Amino acid sequence: MPTPVTLGTMVVRPRESGVGVRVLVAVASRHGSTREIGEVVAAGLRSRGCEVDVIDVLDADAARCDVSAYDVAVVGSAVYTGHWLPAARSFVADNSSALAERPVWLFSSGLATQPAAAANSPHEVAAVAAGIHARGHRSFRGKLDREVLSFAERAIIAGARGRDGDHRDFGAVAAWTATIADELVTKFSAV
Repeated sequence: MPTPVTLGTMVVRPRESGVGVRVLVAVASRHGSTREIGEVVAAGLRSRGCEVDVIDVLDADAARCDVSAYDVAVVGSAVYTGHWLPAARSFVADNSSALAERPVWLFSSGLATQPAAAANSPHEVAAVAAGIHARGHRSFRGKLDREVLSFAERAIIAGARGRDGDHRDFGAVAAWTATIADELVTKFSAV
């Protein structure tokens, strides 16, 4: 049986099958842009030997996945009016015990054209991170395509003066993912 590895205060148990670290990337993506960020995270982790599943927690069946089947989790959400989507908040709340038992990283994706802008820093993320002992949170710029938005969403965007276009920086996403992978590879290569 493989030897468990300690990451901070959490113990990660590698699979007996010899498969790399099992990672769940769970995203809440209303129009697909945040899911694409999750796919970049997944690709980066796969390239480093991790076995990765990506789910969109807006899909009720996917949101009921068994988090305890994974060694590590990355949870991300689109940000609307300064908040994570309700499905993301519910996913974390419903799985808080399992998430707290494994290394977790969080990310947010919003309209803001600057990652540190208040509109891209959800109000509840500090409490969410603390509640599950997340190892970190990163905010990424988002994508705005008014054509796919509802009337209400367009009204909110008009008030927020959101700029149309794809402002996502996939290089920044890949660099952040590499820091996660480096930590996992370092810890697991010591086993």
